[in-house]
Amino acid sequence: MGLYLMLSNLTEKGRSRVKSHPERINEVNTEVEAKGFKIIAQYALLGEYDFATILDVPDNWNMTRLSMDLSARGTLETHTFPALRADEFVRFMKAEHDEDDWARKHKFGDLAPSDRDLGENLRTV
Repeated sequence: MGLYLMLSNLTEKGRSRVKSHPERINEVNTEVEAKGFKIIAQYALLGEYDFATILDVPDNWNMTRLSMDLSARGTLETHTFPALRADEFVRFMKAEHDEDDWARKHKFGDLAPSDRDLGENLRTV
């Protein structure tokens, strides 16, 4: 599983919904977790974004699907970023490694997985 930071803004429809039914935020979180994703933390914000949510999701494909499904409801817009724990980042940066070999083993880049790889691992919201 990987960590992601999702910054979100409520749309006019979303603000109206949360004002009349604030517990809807918890209901959506329950829906997300029922799909097997974990919400690590969530904060209401003042400023440019309305919410910051830290999620544990299997991969970029599942996070993309979750972001699209939530945004398609018309109640919020999202900005999502993969996140690394600071201690893991420090450990990685200190490790001696062949960067090309590491990149090949971890398959970073723009290559999409085959349909076989998506199969049952792709969850829908």
